[in-house]
Amino acid sequence: MIQKRSFIVLSALLAVLFFAPLAYSQSTPKKTESRSKLFEETTTDSDYLMAIEKASAVMETAYNDADFDGASHHLFGEIRRTQSKLDLILASLKGANPNVRNQQMYRVVLKEIQQELDEQNDAINLRNKNLEKIKDRFIELRKDKTLVGLIKDTIRRKQFKNEFANLRKKYKNTDSLMTKNQGVLNKNKRLTVERKIAVSNALITVENTLEKSGISMLRKEYPFIWNVTDSIPNKQVTQSIGSKVLIEESVAAYYLSYRAGGLLTLAFLMGLLGWYISRNLKYLKSNGHAESLALFNFKYLNRGVIIPVAIIGLNIAVVSNLYAPALFIEILELILLGFLTILFKNKWSANAMRNWTFLLGLFLALCFLDLFISVSLLQRCCFIIINGFGIRYGLVQIKSVKGELYIKGFFKWASIIFIVFNGLSILYNIFGRVSLSNMLSLTAFISITQIIALSVLLKIILEVIILQIYTTRVKRGIEKIFDHENLSETLKKPFIIIISYMWLVVIGSNLNIWESLRTSFGSLLSHPNTIGSITFTLGNILLFFIIIWIAHLLQKYVAYFFGEIDDDENEENINKRQHSKLLITRLVVLIVGYLLAVAASGMPLDKLSILLGALGVGVGLGLQSVVNNFVSGIILIFDKPIQIGDVVDISSESGRVKSMGLRTTKINAPNGAEIIIPNGNLLSQNITNWTYTDNFKLVDIAVEITGETTPEDINAIISESLESITLVNNAKPSQIYYTAISEGKYKIQVKFWCSIYKTEETVSTARQVLFSSFKAKGLDFSA
Repeated sequence: MIQKRSFIVLSALLAVLFFAPLAYSQSTPKKTESRSKLFEETTTDSDYLMAIEKASAVMETAYNDADFDGASHHLFGEIRRTQSKLDLILASLKGANPNVRNQQMYRVVLKEIQQELDEQNDAINLRNKNLEKIKDRFIELRKDKTLVGLIKDTIRRKQFKNEFANLRKKYKNTDSLMTKNQGVLNKNKRLTVERKIAVSNALITVENTLEKSGISMLRKEYPFIWNVTDSIPNKQVTQSIGSKVLIEESVAAYYLSYRAGGLLTLAFLMGLLGWYISRNLKYLKSNGHAESLALFNFKYLNRGVIIPVAIIGLNIAVVSNLYAPALFIEILELILLGFLTILFKNKWSANAMRNWTFLLGLFLALCFLDLFISVSLLQRCCFIIINGFGIRYGLVQIKSVKGELYIKGFFKWASIIFIVFNGLSILYNIFGRVSLSNMLSLTAFISITQIIALSVLLKIILEVIILQIYTTRVKRGIEKIFDHENLSETLKKPFIIIISYMWLVVIGSNLNIWESLRTSFGSLLSHPNTIGSITFTLGNILLFFIIIWIAHLLQKYVAYFFGEIDDDENEENINKRQHSKLLITRLVVLIVGYLLAVAASGMPLDKLSILLGALGVGVGLGLQSVVNNFVSGIILIFDKPIQIGDVVDISSESGRVKSMGLRTTKINAPNGAEIIIPNGNLLSQNITNWTYTDNFKLVDIAVEITGETTPEDINAIISESLESITLVNNAKPSQIYYTAISEGKYKIQVKFWCSIYKTEETVSTARQVLFSSFKAKGLDFSA
């Protein structure tokens, strides 16, 4: 209809512009006037040329705009790719195994194709509108009185014969191009509409299949197992297996190409992780720390880097490909379990390895039966046998596997799920609910194997972090072996939450309830709630607290990336600049976290100003000290009157600064007590910082020498003795003062420099060395 209308408009315009001769005999003759014509408006040849040039420019730009640009050709390429993708899905949908995994993949891909078709349809409509706008430019030419007057004037029109010929040529070219492109757009629009209908029908089929095989299915699909009679020839069974293998291969190959970008990105990131781990191991071994590295008792990193990194990548791939086809996801699972077997070899006990291998065999048989064997008496009986072995395995044999794992708490729940699901699978199978039975069987085995894989994943991640911390410390010159076991117990707590989420997602996806749970939970969180004039959602509130929790978690554990741990109190050569960077990093993490949390909460600025006003009232009433300490902490971080590792005297307290926070500062006293001082008190009191410039302190010893000697000899003995003591800083000259001199008796004050961290040890050593030196000279020494 649009094309027909445009043709009529353009044809009429062409007739008006070029083929509308006008007989001047029909015009009314002008009356002669006696008044002067000097000031009458006349149209000159220049005006006619400008009108023709304007029309030519309109046609030139119309031709350029009507031609398809690079974006349009890209759109047509996308339309062709969508068609090929849809053809593959529709062909696979007809013959593939109707299990939950495949149907979930079809649903996700079909919804994406549906969205692509909507976008392509919108893009085609936009280009149709652009063509309509181009046609409107031609219609606007009819309003040009000069051009219309020239067309009507047959005598003057002959003067511009060449210009009109060029104008006619441009018009025909533009008209031909627009007609052609209009046809291309209409053809693609028609195909897009047809594909949208096909996608809608396919989605209805998939949704019906998923509903029938869902966990809520209450009706039986097949006869009771004692009523089944199979008479299928072996040849037909073999042909069925072969055809199903081909179909599953095509579905898995399509999904592999469909997710190739994401899988390649994951492989690249895992390659970077493997390179980083290898670099740290190589650095430690090349610098003579191989023996120290063995003290960490790595369980998996000592078996090489490739397999641990592959296990990390495969665990992520399993969780991130929730809606992959059955063959694809089960191949990933089997490859993951194969790598785990290599890691467990020679590490687990013989009994545990036998039980692990038996579990792999059951899982492999289950996958084969589910994918390639049609529902029959044979398949149902095999499933019952496997479920029976599974129940016995969960009750007896699984204990030996549990003893070898890093996380044992979750394994208890996985074992319960494993036993219960296998038992339910037998009951559903016997009474004809075969789809539900098969789904529960696969979920049972995947839940138990996945929790084992995730346990290994957690241990590998902790070993990687420990390796990073130790490498960073060695590069800083700190070779002390820290308590890595307690540190691992501290670090694993946040990772357990992530591991639990990954495990529950895998179970929910295999039971075909994850999507509905996520949708229900999402609608609950996004539902607007109103209190007074404030409207909020539970999702925004939850996101607010999650971001704040993550920010506090990051600022707590960010020190480990700097190689800092809690047992560094006795380090003499502490890197104060590094600690300052760490404090600033913690502050930035907290500030950014709180800003993101406020932004994520969706709270309007006017409501936020009310909240800040209320907070101001709270500060005025009772939070002055909290805000004072917080601001004082920021001042301490940037002004740096004290830093971590400094030895300070504050009022009546003294000790070494252990840590500095935004609210308080911890000081280790010489007697072992930990003194917690609010930051506001630090800024309001005089601080004696013994290590502000360097770590050396001037100490003195009062000695008394008795015997026949001279001050010159005493000075020489003291200087030689102090130079022989390695704890004394001889780069700074020692000082000797005589407080009293009498015949054969000298009272002396000896001052020298030493490390403030070893003051008492240095003074004690100096007294011993001086005593021995003077006694060797036959002089009496007392101090």
